[in-house]
Amino acid sequence: MQLHINDEALPVYEALASSVRIKIIQLLSKNKMNVKELAAALGLSSPITTMHISKLEKANIIKTEKVGQQRISSLRVDKIEINFPEKIFNAFDTKESTIPIGHYTKFSVEPTCGLATAQNFIGKVDEPKYFMDSDRMNAQILWFTKGFVEYQTPNFLTESETLEMMEISLEISSEFPFANDNWPSDISFYLNGLEVGTWTSPGDFADIRGKFTPDWYPDNQNQYGLLKTIRIMHHGTYMDGEPMSEFTIDDLNKTNADLWTLKIEVKDDAENIGGCTLFGRQFGNYDQDIKIKSYYS
Repeated sequence: MQLHINDEALPVYEALASSVRIKIIQLLSKNKMNVKELAAALGLSSPITTMHISKLEKANIIKTEKVGQQRISSLRVDKIEINFPEKIFNAFDTKESTIPIGHYTKFSVEPTCGLATAQNFIGKVDEPKYFMDSDRMNAQILWFTKGFVEYQTPNFLTESETLEMMEISLEISSEFPFANDNWPSDISFYLNGLEVGTWTSPGDFADIRGKFTPDWYPDNQNQYGLLKTIRIMHHGTYMDGEPMSEFTIDDLNKTNADLWTLKIEVKDDAENIGGCTLFGRQFGNYDQDIKIKSYYS
């Protein structure tokens, strides 16, 4: 689950602001339990325990299902990530471009794989040939287990402008048949043929529906990803503020190219071959395509 610092996330923050509810989460991390079992473990009455359970359900942290004559509670999530407002860099002018998910210019993928528009799947899933279907230009989600997709976008800087920093923002996750939120995958990023770095995605998520995922899309398939921002600077490359590699903006400037070529790959020799899912507009939790922002002087 990904949260932002906004009013929509308040039910989650409120649900976590209780030692009793924290204890319930700890208990359910070990076993599914009914209200009577939870009440006994907490030393509380069943009505009080039910009130705490209701708070956690409202926040989508746990779910309760009827099994026979009992109502059994279990965890819906095993990780919560909080995104703080993005720091704005005002020192430089910026130019920004977006790349729709289906506008890749080159690919080589292996099943499980597939792609879909906001209305339906494109061709048959797990058949790479449909990645060349003409309708792929309208794709808003794609996934593959191994291989790569490559995109190109214009470098709008003029000869008198100097690139000082670049940001790449995208919603991304691993790929598992249906979904698995504990499925690490080493996903590598390249710019103009140079390796920028590798990020290990923790999983492929379907614990709750994606905020923008269309109603027709199956509940048990990858619903949303994590919004990740790669920032390339003069002293290295960072992902969400954490060091990613020693690749610098000076390395990129040496390519002196009219196009930015972005490749996203799960390598054959990766330690964790757990696939890649890319989410665009009308899918996932962020209504955006791949964004590339150039900061220049």
